Amino acid sequence: MSPDLSTTETGAVMFRIGEVAKLTGLTTRTLRYWEELGLVSPSSYGSNGDRHYSATDMARVTRVRDLQKLLGFSLAEVRVVLDTEGVDVLDRVRSELHAGDLSPARQRQLIDEAIVANDQLLARLDDTLARIQAFRTERTASAERLRARRTALVDETSDADDQ
Repeated sequence: MSPDLSTTETGAVMFRIGEVAKLTGLTTRTLRYWEELGLVSPSSYGSNGDRHYSATDMARVTRVRDLQKLLGFSLAEVRVVLDTEGVDVLDRVRSELHAGDLSPARQRQLIDEAIVANDQLLARLDDTLARIQAFRTERTASAERLRARRTALVDETSDADDQ
């Protein structure tokens, strides 16, 4: 086993901060900073203060990284997304589905919860995308007005030079 991995009493693999950093392409400092901000947190701490991250913790780290890097969200915007109840529901459902042998009825119940939570997240994303599109439309119109104004100034300067 790698020196950055450990296991719990139940046999679940736990990752130490160095391994999480390596697997996610982040720095340990970034992970500590995100922990300070309350965006991510390890499942447990070792007796010497080592941070131990579960697979669910890793998924959250990856989600924060993707929201920030792929979608360009600020950390404040990432917090809003993560604070959405749907994300917690999806994480809980995923963990429970992967944790053990569940009856088909319980699996259906969990999947139903995940569908509702996912639909809520999609609605929130649609709203965010609509606001982004409105902002982009506004910026495009502003750019067109600025270009038109500049062209008018060039035309005025040319007319003044001709006289």
